[in-house]
Amino acid sequence: MHRAAATVSDAEPALTALLELMARLRDRQRGCPWDREQTFATIAPYTIEEAYEVADAIARDDREHLREELGDLLFQVVFHARMAEERGWFDFAAVTRSIHEKLVRRHPHLFAGATLAPGDLVRVWEEQKAAERAADTAPAAGASAVLAGIPRALPALTRAAKLGRRAACVGFDWTDAQQVRTKVLEELAEIEAAAASAGADRSAGSAALAEELGDLLFAIVNWSRHLHVDPEQALRAANEKFERRFTCMEDLARERELRLEELSAAEWDALWQEAKLNRT
Repeated sequence: MHRAAATVSDAEPALTALLELMARLRDRQRGCPWDREQTFATIAPYTIEEAYEVADAIARDDREHLREELGDLLFQVVFHARMAEERGWFDFAAVTRSIHEKLVRRHPHLFAGATLAPGDLVRVWEEQKAAERAADTAPAAGASAVLAGIPRALPALTRAAKLGRRAACVGFDWTDAQQVRTKVLEELAEIEAAAASAGADRSAGSAALAEELGDLLFAIVNWSRHLHVDPEQALRAANEKFERRFTCMEDLARERELRLEELSAAEWDALWQEAKLNRT
């Protein structure tokens, strides 16, 4: 049986209670010693961690943990807003007003009477974001106006995808996926050339190899974009598949009383193929 949809009035008491709890935790005289000592910098890693835990609950289709993790993430927002309020910057209400105004502004087809085809929605969204970035602040000397605002703390694959999309918005892009594939092969050849130049002394060529490998990964991310595949999600799925198959190999080896560290390359390959057949 489905629960009735919650109304705004249902959420208000709960949110008010959470804000009051946060104020109590940060109270200089009566608060929690740990919470009182936290700063934006010390809380930021927890914020990132909680966002990943939300994503993990979604990936596992775990509704109970999703509810819990969303609460943890909301608490991070409340925590940061409280610290900002203490400094006289802004409060939680200002945060909610800001996102409300932004969403209204970015949905002109709903709130401003504009008529947009489904295919235009993403374009208009990106144009609105670009206009907001331009209006906020002028870029610092030596900084890109087009690429401004892409957080450096993002996972490298995610940030590479955002950099590629942002550059593409102003026309700096490959024409199609085939062109990016050619670039991927070019970068792969450059890695092989750098490895050959390093010879036996890998340490001497490690910097060059790292640079070429980075170029290859960046090209692959952009290839993913042209193929309409999220590279971060694709790699997560590959990680999970590897973990499942390796666990299956461990189970098979244990059943046969085989020691993993004593297996030959051929035996490992046979176990791997068997794990694949088990559809793990």
